[in-house]
Formats: sequence, structure tokens, C-alpha cells
Amino acid sequence: MPRFHPLEVTDIRRETRDAVVLTLRPRPEDAAAFAFTQGQYLTFRRDFDGDELRRSYSICAGLDEGCLRVGIKRVEGGAFSTWANETLRPGDTLDAMPPQGRFHTPLEPGRARSYLGFAGGSGITPLLSIIKTVLSREPKSSFTLVYANRQTGSIMFREELEDLKNLHLGRLSIVHILESEGQEIELFTGRIDAEKMDMLFRMWIDAESVNTAFICGPEPMMLTIADGLRRHGLADEQIRFELFASSQPGRAKARAASRAAEAAAHACEVSVTLDGATRTFRMPKDGTSVLDAAIAHRMDAPYSCKAGVCSTCRARVLEGEVEMEVNHALEDYEVRAGYVLSCQCTPLSDRLVLSYDE
Repeated sequence: MPRFHPLEVTDIRRETRDAVVLTLRPRPEDAAAFAFTQGQYLTFRRDFDGDELRRSYSICAGLDEGCLRVGIKRVEGGAFSTWANETLRPGDTLDAMPPQGRFHTPLEPGRARSYLGFAGGSGITPLLSIIKTVLSREPKSSFTLVYANRQTGSIMFREELEDLKNLHLGRLSIVHILESEGQEIELFTGRIDAEKMDMLFRMWIDAESVNTAFICGPEPMMLTIADGLRRHGLADEQIRFELFASSQPGRAKARAASRAAEAAAHACEVSVTLDGATRTFRMPKDGTSVLDAAIAHRMDAPYSCKAGVCSTCRARVLEGEVEMEVNHALEDYEVRAGYVLSCQCTPLSDRLVLSYDE
């Protein structure tokens, strides 16, 4: 089970007015644990006024850069992102879990594949890692990136992307779509909606040549893009998602009063295995998640977003039945195999056996 390790901040680069790029260095004994696959993320934790806050940020470095970098865009009212942008300094230390995530496909150096990427705002961070790695390690492959932002000044990694385009001539195509800034080509102005998706495929993108499409951004944008990809012939197995913001940032703490009263009379016996040790406790069937119940019983269960997005809290149900309210992270085959997001699970059966070690 992943555990937190200290990472030294060796460099902080101001990328845009409200975004920074951190270069991080693990201790020598932790170096192997922080080897990453393109498209993965790191989960950080920090104490703010006595409350532990965890946030996940995608790695933006390519596999061949020999370093660990993440991009952090300041979110209005966001404690961690504001602190990282305004207070964090080189030489400081951050606690982080080893890299996680499955937003990638296996590399095949001998194949010539056509990739398509859609990014919204800071959703560019994992895609940048993927683009760098694909161009470097699949020399016959090409990549088309459609990158949506509000305006030119908010484009993260703009110069780096242009450098990559010049370095790999003819293999990287970039389309910038700006919501509030006019461009010479009308197609590249405004939001990405169904009509714009149709126009992109009609005028700019050859859907039949695409092997894999990556999408990372806000949920409404991702759903629109995924629907457009399917309409133009891409199968679900060709489409990879990475959601960085959810329209459901938390979970309902209470159900209807009548159901809450009924649930109060019922409880579930839960056995949770973590790092080889099993603990058994009782929890109410009142809408409390299995993750929250485990933490309340002093188990160091893994988590980050608590929104059903990042999969850090992934576990497997070995016995019993649960209801998973939100799932933006697990594939269908994982759910069929019994895997769940414990932050989104409430017990339905009277006994539940769950393992984080599977």
C-alpha cells in the first residue's frame, strides 16, 4: 500500500500568473518508488490549521527528462494550490505518495500510431508527459493536441509545447482554442461544444487515423468531447479519461430523515485489510462511506480527492455488497472484479469484507 515520503522542492518556475511548476527530488532510498509512467500523478498532503489536506497533481515531465515535475494551478479558494503558488520555496519538503494512475497506454517503439489529445486548462499536465514520452520513445508516431483555455495568458506550457513542435517537425500538431479571445480562424474561438467537435473532425482531424484519444479537463468538457469522439467512430476502448475536477466535489452527508432514522437501527460489520493487517469494526448504514469509517477507526487508509476521481482509495470487496455513488476512475472490468472507490461506497449488506491490498 502506498505511503507518504518526503520530496525536496529543488526548483519552482512561474509558468503563468496563477500556475507554478515544481521540480521535486526524492531521497536516494525512495528513488525507485518514484519512478513513474507517463500520465501518472502524485498525491500530496499538508496540515492546514490542524486539518490534513490531500491533493493530487499530475506529473508533467517526460520519462527521459530524468526528473520529477508537477504543475499546480491556483484555484480560487484552494488552500493547497494557493500555498504552493504563494508560499512554497525551493528547499522546502512535501510529503507525497509514489506515482499512481492509469492515464496511459503501453508504448510500442516499433509502431506508427496516431494519438489525439484534448486538454482543458491545467488538464494539460498529464498530457504533456504523455506527448513528450510518445514523441521520444515512439519515433514513428504522431500526436495532435487540441488545447482549450480562456485566453493566451492562461496557456500553461505554451513555449514548451512550441519547442516540442519544432523539435519533432511534422509529428506534433497543436490547436489552441480560446474561449474569450478572438483568433483568425473562427473555429478556434469559443468553447468546445458538439458543433465545434463536428467542425474539428470535418476540417482538421482525421478520425479514422486515430488509434488512441486522451481527454483531461473539467467533467462537462470531457463528456462533450467523448460524445463527439464516439459520434465520429472511436470506440470506448480507444478513449482514455483523466478528470481533474468533479461536478460533485463531495458526497451527501445525510439522506432523507426517514431513511436516516431507519438506518440508525442498522449497522454493518466491516473487516478491512490494509498492509497485511485486518481490523474489524461496526459502522452505521447512514450514508457514511467505508473510507470515512475506516479513518474514524484510526486506520491509515489511502485517499486523496474523496470525489470518486483519482482512484487513490481503490479497494476490493471480497464479501458483502456496497453501493458506489460516483465512479470517474475505475474501468468496467475492475468494477466487475469487485474493485470499488472506498470514498464513494456505503454498505448494503450486514457484513462487508474489503481489502486495500488486492
